[in-house]
Amino acid sequence: MLAGTAAAGLLATSLGVAVAAPATAATGRAALGACTISTLPYPTDTYRADANAIDPTGRFVAGTALRIEETGNQYLLLFWDGDRLTEVEVPSMAEPSDINEDGVVIGSDWGGQPWRYRDGRIERLPVLPSFTGVGVTAINKAGDIVGQGTDVETNEFVVLRWPAARPGTVEVLDVPANATPSGITDNGTIVGMAGDFGYWTGWVRRPNGRIKPLTVPGAESTVVNAVAGHWAVGFVNPGDGNTVKVRWDLRDGSYTSIDRRMSSLDDVNAKGVVVGGDRVARGASSRELPGGGVGVGIGARVISDTGTIVGFRNADRVTPVRWTGC
Repeated sequence: MLAGTAAAGLLATSLGVAVAAPATAATGRAALGACTISTLPYPTDTYRADANAIDPTGRFVAGTALRIEETGNQYLLLFWDGDRLTEVEVPSMAEPSDINEDGVVIGSDWGGQPWRYRDGRIERLPVLPSFTGVGVTAINKAGDIVGQGTDVETNEFVVLRWPAARPGTVEVLDVPANATPSGITDNGTIVGMAGDFGYWTGWVRRPNGRIKPLTVPGAESTVVNAVAGHWAVGFVNPGDGNTVKVRWDLRDGSYTSIDRRMSSLDDVNAKGVVVGGDRVARGASSRELPGGGVGVGIGARVISDTGTIVGFRNADRVTPVRWTGC
């Protein structure tokens, strides 16, 4: 993140607008060289394994694996509590989306059925018959879940919420048309984007239902990727064929740009630290994560509030990995 005049200069150049200096995301980090990568335990008889989600404390992790058998492919969901692994066979491809600090995991399968894993069991979440392609995105500390579906009549996206206070129910939220959610914070604030393909706008929905835009003045389109605490990340298109990666402070709507060396913005934690591709960004700069190299690919998918990062490493085989001290 580029704070103060540096951020203002970069974004003003890219978007042709003035930018107020916002609050600053966390800039402290472990000493250079302390960042390490380790492989998470995984079933050794699988073709591939990956880590997709982590809870805010860094204790719980969830991922997927594929076992190739003579009778066909066997899909697995992987759940870690520290280094203790639980594997669950599932009939079709499914992927975890998020975990809260109680270890409750949510996800969706390719058939449009959302699910929740808790107390060692997978249970289906309720869906409404008027929507198809239902999937879940995020869960907060209270257990509120947000996701999206497609209205079978209008063929537009709608935002759905499974409230923890009303188990067994799902509700359609009043948000901008053709919207999808990117995440939900512990106080119930939801962020997302809406609109036609390529011309998206970002939005914030507060717990009282009030909605405000989340964008940058002069932007032709806005994509919001993730949210945690009072930070959200995404990118804006000023209409000149380029994109600017942005971190928003939801407290006042201010924004700053993120290091251009970040190839993607996959997640942000409550301290404003961003991960994506093979890098982690703190404050105005970013650093490359260890573990990659010639012929070896790595991908950081998510980051906990404690700074633990999980993702994958591909060195002739995709395996789940964890970075600490980065």
